[in-house]
Amino acid sequence: MLKTRLFTAFFLLAVFLAALFGLPDFYWALLMLAVIVVGAWEWARLTNFPVRYQYIFAGVTLVVGIALLPDLWQGAMPAVQRHVLFWAMLAAAPFWLGMVPAWLLAHYKVRHKSLLAIAGAVVLLPAWLALVYLRKVSPWLVLGVVMVVWIADSAAYFAGKAFGRHKLAPEISPGKTWEGVAGAAVAVTLYGLALSLMFDISLWLVIGLLLLMVLSIIGDLFESLLKRQAGLKDSGGILPGHGGILDRVDGLTSTLPLAALYLHFPLYYAAFHE
Repeated sequence: MLKTRLFTAFFLLAVFLAALFGLPDFYWALLMLAVIVVGAWEWARLTNFPVRYQYIFAGVTLVVGIALLPDLWQGAMPAVQRHVLFWAMLAAAPFWLGMVPAWLLAHYKVRHKSLLAIAGAVVLLPAWLALVYLRKVSPWLVLGVVMVVWIADSAAYFAGKAFGRHKLAPEISPGKTWEGVAGAAVAVTLYGLALSLMFDISLWLVIGLLLLMVLSIIGDLFESLLKRQAGLKDSGGILPGHGGILDRVDGLTSTLPLAALYLHFPLYYAAFHE
């Protein structure tokens, strides 16, 4: 199992980096859309949609994504996509900063399929849009944000294994500990300090990266809650040794949109008031 898990991880890393730095914008957007569509199908499965509606939800996600694809390869961002990005990021902010923490604290189980479909759209589409538009700014920016999640996840795992005593959310994810969170915070702080020193960036970057780390933990716990309520161990089985797409991107769905909102908000505010 460990060999399978490691092989899958290295394969995914190689594909991700090759696509991030090698593909034209349009094909990068198309590849990430394919990932999000699989994630949409897994979301519908996690939330106990009937099989027919699982495919419908994934299909609607695909159609919406395709509708936003035209002109992505051009230098200027079309007005429609600009507005969609703006409002998608604004929707993601209160969702991840307010609704999801409350959802986690209450262990609330939403039963209305329409509300679950809306929540799924807010989880998935802003993350895809953020991947597309952050990459248009710089592939290194995408990698920098993704690295926060990877570093936090890895450090939390090893610190939790070595020192874990106090459970973070035992009824949601029994394996996560406060010691793991502390280990993640130390690792992300070191990562932020290294970036600040190497690229002469303000040390406020460290605070921003720690906030992204907290968001990644919230995203991870949110998916864990859904899996526990659905009685599932993994969101899917497409990735040998790792489960499903949502199992790999849960921390990114909460961090990427907020990073994009922070970066793009002044630009879009100015664009809408020309």
